[in-house]
Amino acid sequence: MPAARTEATQLQAAAGYVFVCPENLAGMTGEIKEMFDRCYYPLLGRLEGRPYATVIAAGSDGHGAQAQIDRIVKGWRLRRVAEPMIVNLEAQTPEAILAPKIVPAGQLQACRDLGAALAEGLRLGIF
Repeated sequence: MPAARTEATQLQAAAGYVFVCPENLAGMTGEIKEMFDRCYYPLLGRLEGRPYATVIAAGSDGHGAQAQIDRIVKGWRLRRVAEPMIVNLEAQTPEAILAPKIVPAGQLQACRDLGAALAEGLRLGIF
């Protein structure tokens, strides 16, 4: 679900989460940041213990966006159930940064596998 269209009621109805975003200027992008800004306080005390995972697309690092998400969801008391996935697209020149990005097939499959593992863990009651 795109962050721009995600509401607190939808997050509250979900059993678990995979937060996915690109990192820009060492932080998460505006749309997901805005989603957390909109939904954070209405959901305090309502999501404790739910599982989450993250996927960050980055030009080089990804750890800044990862740290921001981890700090935010700590307030919701979510529980990380998978290692952070950082897809490094190695965009370091102005041309590469501005160019459309293509996520390699192997990385896309790893993202699918992460989502499937979270769904299966929820189905089996592991999370």
